[in-house]
Formats: sequence, structure tokens, C-alpha cells
Amino acid sequence: MNGQASKREASLEQSRGLLNGASSPASDFGDDNSGTYQKLSHLGRVGHLQGLIESTRSLSLSFVIGRILWFLVPSFLQGRQVRSQLFPAKLGPTAYLDGVRGVACLMVFNQHYFSTAYDTRQVWGCQGGNYNIMRLPIVRVAYGGNEAVAMFFIISGYALSYRCLKLARSRNIEGFSTSLGSLVFRRAMRLFIPVAVSMFIIMWFVHLNMFEWARAAVKNPTYFRLGSPPPPPLGSLSAQLLDLGTVLLNAIQVFDWPRFTGVSHYNLHLWTIPVEFRCSLYLFVVLMGTAHLRPKARMLVLSFIIWFTYMAVRWDFLMFLVGMALVEWDLYRGAHTSSPALPLAEKGKAGSHKTLKIFFWNSIIILALYFLSQPNFFPHDTPGWDYLTTIIPERWYEFRARYWQNIGAVLFMFALGHSEHWQRFFTSDIIQYLGKISYALYLVHGTVILLVSLRLDMMMLDITGVDGYRYHVGFLLGSFFSIPLVFWCADVFWRAVDIPSVKFARWFEGKLGFGKA
Repeated sequence: MNGQASKREASLEQSRGLLNGASSPASDFGDDNSGTYQKLSHLGRVGHLQGLIESTRSLSLSFVIGRILWFLVPSFLQGRQVRSQLFPAKLGPTAYLDGVRGVACLMVFNQHYFSTAYDTRQVWGCQGGNYNIMRLPIVRVAYGGNEAVAMFFIISGYALSYRCLKLARSRNIEGFSTSLGSLVFRRAMRLFIPVAVSMFIIMWFVHLNMFEWARAAVKNPTYFRLGSPPPPPLGSLSAQLLDLGTVLLNAIQVFDWPRFTGVSHYNLHLWTIPVEFRCSLYLFVVLMGTAHLRPKARMLVLSFIIWFTYMAVRWDFLMFLVGMALVEWDLYRGAHTSSPALPLAEKGKAGSHKTLKIFFWNSIIILALYFLSQPNFFPHDTPGWDYLTTIIPERWYEFRARYWQNIGAVLFMFALGHSEHWQRFFTSDIIQYLGKISYALYLVHGTVILLVSLRLDMMMLDITGVDGYRYHVGFLLGSFFSIPLVFWCADVFWRAVDIPSVKFARWFEGKLGFGKA
């Protein structure tokens, strides 16, 4: 009995040793049990390794999901470190132009969003009616898309010319050549990589029939007034991809200059991008051709090119040239250099002069905003514009709706360059944020409106009703959800696509051996 008990205890101890991974001398098991032990030990190690791999996978998956969820948090809520990377504390001398671009993009969004519910074409007093405060001149600039496009083009002309002209004026031709070459090389990537990504996303939505609800909704006058869904889906994914490729190639090619072409096939709002690309290339030619001239001679030649473009009624390229001319003017007067301190005896005179200066440039800005308010429709039946329309040159008849808007944009940007307090407004944090996300907002807002905003607005209208003031209340409630959603999508697209595309263009340029620009 005692011998059997001893054997059982020894067997139990050996089993515990195996289960705990403890080692025992092979001689204790004999020759036959040695192979069994090795197999079981190997299986134990494999099981432990598999468990470790599964745990690592679980941790990696949790980490990835956490990173994605954190990335989806708006940039301005991600803490000081992220904000400092995205929003530098020190702004450049032309940072106010980024703010203007952001406000202009907000104007475009406002037009496209509010025109789904209201007829924004009718201005104050048009055809003897429409006496609503939101339709007044200057006020209606807040939702003026056409006006914003003219400002976009002036800002682009300014931004693309600024560094090149600074180098040309300092006779740094080598630096000018490197800078201009870099702009030419990167321009298509800067404009069309984000466009291609947004169009690819839209194409998938089209293929999955996700726009069909919006296509029917915008035709229901009970709820909506206007909308521009993409075309219906094609028969197969391959046909849809081929169509997308054709659309993008048409947008990039520069051998003709048709209007409303290219990417507008999938997103009507993006008709400006091919125009922007073509105008940029023309501007680069002008910069290159005038780089060796003295500043006054260059301004004279540029004035002739502006006059020629005006007579040819190329209003889009005209705005780019105006942007270049504003750079030349600002560099001539030293607009972006600090002024020396004045003696105490002269500060009183300077104060009165400054007050007069503020009044003058504010008056110019008010006049500019009025010109920017030019109606796109029925100007001959609108108080004030019935006369101004008659003095538009006949050669501008096709683009007469652009005439005073362009003049207003030129006056506004010119006056802004002389107005420090307006520049401070456009360099405020929230306006600079609009400038940062402006391109992303321009690319995504139409899609978000069609896919989500219209549904939210209809839900609210079903709750409030659509009769009388109830319609306004319902649309306002819908906008409380729709507008933040659009800006959130723009913020994510900006960080996920827009910023990386800029970095990629610079990286790719460096890999191909271009000098640092």
C-alpha cells in the first residue's frame, strides 16, 4: 500500500512539473517518456507563443482603433501640442490672405447650403419685391459664391507671385529660377491630389447609389429649392473607374479652355480647379518673362498684359494678374517691413493722419463690398444696378455678372493691403483656422450637404412643418447639426489628405533632385 501511494505521489509531482513547465531529468522518465515530454513541452511553448501573438494583435488593433478615433477628433480639440504643430504661433506678413481665403470659402459654402432652401438669386428690391434684410447689398456678400471666386483668384495670383518677385527685385535670378521651377513642378500635385481623392470617394458613393435619395429630394419643392447631385451610376465599377479617369485627365489637360468642365462632372462646385490650374501656368509664364526687368519696367509690361487680358474678357486670368500687380505694389512701398519709431513731436500729427487713413480705406472697402454685391440675375430690375449694368462694356456682355464683382474684389484686396485693423481681423485665430481648412472645405462641402445635410434638414422640417415661419425654424434647427458636420469633415480631410499631399509634393520634388525652394 505504501509503495503504491509513493508511486501515485511521484506521478502527481511529475504531472505538476509538466503543467508548470518545470524541467525534470530525462532519466527520471526513461527512454520512452523522453520523446513524449519533448512533444508536450513544444506544444506548451507554441501555445504560449500563440497566446502572446493574439494578445499583441489585440493590443495593436486597440491601438490602431484608438489612433483612428483620436484622429477623428477636430484638430482644435486635440491639445496644445497638436495645435502648435498645425497653427504656428508666429504668422507671416501675408497671413491675412489665408484668412481672406477662409472667409471666401465660407461664402461659397453659405451660398451652396442656403440655396437648397432659399432663392438666393433674388436681391433686395429685385422686380419690385424681395425687401428682406438678408438680401441687402453688402449683407448678401456673406453668401456670395461668385464674389468669392474672384477673391480666390486674386489671392492665388498674389501667393504664387510673392516670393518670385521678391527674389527678382533682389536680382537673385538663381533663387528665382529655383523657386519658380518648384512652383511649376508642384502645382498640379497641389491642386489635383486632394481633388482626385475627393472624386474617388464621390465615385464610390455614386456606384453605391448613395446619391439617389438626394437626387429625388432636391426635386421636391416642399422641402428644397435647389441641388446639384452627381450623375447617375454607370453599369459597372470598371466603367465608373474609367469615367473617373477620363474626368481627371480632362481637368488636367491644358490644350483648350472650356468652361464648366473636368471635375465638375462629379462635383459641380469644382469647376474652378481646372481654371485655377490653367491661370497658374499662364502666370508662371508672365513671371518668367518679366523676371529680368527692372521693377518699374516690369510694372509697365504687366499693366499692358492686364489691359490686353481685360480686352480679351478673360476675367479669371485677369484676377491672377491683379494679384501679381498687388505684390509688385506692396514690395515697392515696403508694405511687409516694419516702420521706424517716430519722434514724440511727430506722433500727434501721425495720429490724425492715421485716423484719416483708416476712414479713407474703410470707405474704399464699403464701396468694394457694394460692387461685390452685384446680382447675378435680373440686375436691370434691381435698384442701383439698373444703371450700373448699362455702363458695362458690350464686349463683357457674356460675363456682365462678373464685371462689378471683379472690380469690387480688386478694390477690396487693394484696400485690405493698406488697412492694418482689417488685417488683424483676418489673422484672428478662428479666421486663420478657416484659412487652413479652406481647400478641404471647398472640396467636401457639396458632398456632405447632399449625403447628410439634406436628410437632417428634412427630418427637422417634418417635425416643425413647412408652412410660413415653421419652415425657417426647421431649416435653422437642421443647420445646427449640418454646419458643424460639414466643418468636421473638412477638418478631417484637411489633415488626412490636404496636408499630406503638400508634403508629398515637396518630398517627390526633392527625390527627383530639384534644389530647395
